[in-house]
Amino acid sequence: MAEHSKEQRVYGVFQSISEDYDSANDRISLGLQNSWKKTLTDRLAANTPRGTNILDVCCGTGDIALKMADARHDLKVTGIDFSPAMLEVAESKRGRRQNVRFTQGNAMKLPYRDDSFTAACISFGLRNTADYEQVLREMRRVVRPGGYIYCLDSFVPDNPVVQPFYKIYFRYIMPRLGGGRKYRQEYMWLYESTQKFLHRGELEELYRDIGLKAVDYKNRMCGACVLVWGRK
Repeated sequence: MAEHSKEQRVYGVFQSISEDYDSANDRISLGLQNSWKKTLTDRLAANTPRGTNILDVCCGTGDIALKMADARHDLKVTGIDFSPAMLEVAESKRGRRQNVRFTQGNAMKLPYRDDSFTAACISFGLRNTADYEQVLREMRRVVRPGGYIYCLDSFVPDNPVVQPFYKIYFRYIMPRLGGGRKYRQEYMWLYESTQKFLHRGELEELYRDIGLKAVDYKNRMCGACVLVWGRK
């Protein structure tokens, strides 16, 4: 799929499903999404210096940004996403928090100066972008030397025993759980984007190709969800 057409399709999907996105994620993850996201927020909270700032790329409805704003009141958190509908939901959840803000923008051309953030993360968003390497290069560009880049995402598990069960669930059950009749096709796209996404080892290699060091990962749910990180 060409970059522009993929971008348009993803934009349409998230504009459509924004209002039900959070509850749908709970359904399709069988209630496990919060524990998966905690893997990321715990590491961010532990490794980010006091009084600094972090960037949440493809922030969607703002879950990670808001969790970090609550976990570390000393941090300034910026969430960026290209979908106005998703950002509208994020803003509605922000409440009185003063240490988080949301802005519209493209992950492949981040509107920030070099070395602007102490860390950057992307959660269940990289696989939906048109150019994985470009997004990661942009994240690396805006992070200061010594800072970390994190990616939490869905992957096809490497374990051949697990793969058939994964395929049955994510192809046939997940779209109905997530979207029902109305948005089943939109959630089928989320399955397709995962099938076409890099394997975990390929993402690690891409991290190294763009110059990141100390690349490592943590598996969840037999490798169906993985957190990969590297240091600039």
